Amino acid sequence: MRVESADVLVLGVGTMGSMACWRLARRGVAVVGLEQFEPGHDRGSGHGESRMLRTAYWEGSGYVPLIRSAIELWRQLEEETGTELLTMTGGLMIGPPEQDPVAGALRAAREHGLPHELLGPEAMARRHPQHRLQEGEIGLWEPGAGVLRPETAIRAAAAQAEELGARLRCQLRVTSVEVGDGVVVRAGDLAFAAPRLVVAAGAWLGRLLPELKLPLRVERQVMTWFRAQQPDDFSPQRFPVFIHRRDGVDAYGLPTLDGVSVKVAIHHQGRSADPDQLDREASEADLVLPSRVVSDWLRGLDPRPVRASVCMYTNTPDEDFVVGAAPGLPGVVVLGGFSGHGFKFAPVIGEVAADLALEGRTRHPIAGFSPSRFA
Repeated sequence: MRVESADVLVLGVGTMGSMACWRLARRGVAVVGLEQFEPGHDRGSGHGESRMLRTAYWEGSGYVPLIRSAIELWRQLEEETGTELLTMTGGLMIGPPEQDPVAGALRAAREHGLPHELLGPEAMARRHPQHRLQEGEIGLWEPGAGVLRPETAIRAAAAQAEELGARLRCQLRVTSVEVGDGVVVRAGDLAFAAPRLVVAAGAWLGRLLPELKLPLRVERQVMTWFRAQQPDDFSPQRFPVFIHRRDGVDAYGLPTLDGVSVKVAIHHQGRSADPDQLDREASEADLVLPSRVVSDWLRGLDPRPVRASVCMYTNTPDEDFVVGAAPGLPGVVVLGGFSGHGFKFAPVIGEVAADLALEGRTRHPIAGFSPSRFA
């Protein structure tokens, strides 16, 4: 059996793995990335035309330094590849002021001195008439939010990694990961060896490293798009990204990127799923709640979806990430559990992975993401 060697292996060249390959290759490291599909595929979590970027982070103000670093790296990737990846639109958190997402976003904005503005019903009706507010709801506006293009971003990072010398091996299904004096990854009759391994396998993480016993739950998610009656009203210049919580439902939306349809979907309303047996067809039942949200919470959209797509979340119990050295597996760095809100952090997570693989430490604040916290 021929063994291909590298300084660092990256298992999974999707959202996080493509960025890890890019950041490692920029340091002159001999890196090999292994991917069971192709970068930018639609089989996992990094597809669906658009992803949201926010700075006033309601999930925890500790994420703010990470997103600031991520924005710098998104711009660097754009510059290196000549590809537009991030469009700033501003963002709205909508709901009762004493509850998340408004309350958490306000805490983060105040703690980190982020520009923001609280908008009452009159201001919301004047400035953002697409939204229908209930009594007691307000909006928190922040300029530091926008739209990312996930498939384009993953392909750009992977291509740039190759331009810098990374070797990507696609359409390979990994069959085993052996950790001892170094790491050997096998994919059928092929073997790859390196002193260090970064595992960024998304929904397949738990299966590839079962010895970690990470409490990950894979969740099927349905993304939906609705026809805009006046598309200009939902352009990136006029329709900020938003998250709106009402009656225990978190809806989110992004402006039109095709000049026709607007993405509005429901966060964390999916069922548990097997990544290899995922039902990829959206049913009528899947469309009921997003259609009701569009009908009752928004103006100017036809509540009948024009298209839908299925992806996956990989969730941890606390909805924080899993980033760090894999306990009991020397030389292995694990990236996972991005819980439906990780894409925006991808380039800084790639930088963290490179730091940990090469130096064993990072300047970025990741202490709360340790894989060992579940032990």
